[in-house]
Amino acid sequence: MIHPASGFRGTRAGVTEGTGFSFESEDHAQAVPRIQVSYWCAKGHETRPVFLKIPEDQIPLVWDCRRCGAPASRDGHAAAADVMDEGFKSHLEYVKERRSGQDAEDVLAGALAKLRARGVLPDELMRDT
Repeated sequence: MIHPASGFRGTRAGVTEGTGFSFESEDHAQAVPRIQVSYWCAKGHETRPVFLKIPEDQIPLVWDCRRCGAPASRDGHAAAADVMDEGFKSHLEYVKERRSGQDAEDVLAGALAKLRARGVLPDELMRDT
């Protein structure tokens, strides 16, 4: 399925106008026109994705910065309000949001008990002291 906001509309790099790929000589095929659009994040990074030449209203207003991942806008001002102060979260940070310290210790104790029962982990290793 083709996403309606996609500038490529289901085409692949190297596709020429007409029906799909052409195995004819290069004289008969014309390259599909493309445009490069600039986006700036709040940190001043510029991102320049390439789109098929499409109407201005179909070009996305916001794009993810390729350097820092923050939202970037075409004017550089709208994205500044949306910047996440905490940045990206790791898997461990999401787990810590869902579980308390006691939950984490219970899960760890259960996993260690299973390993010890299977004989994979010796009893004297990793014991609470």
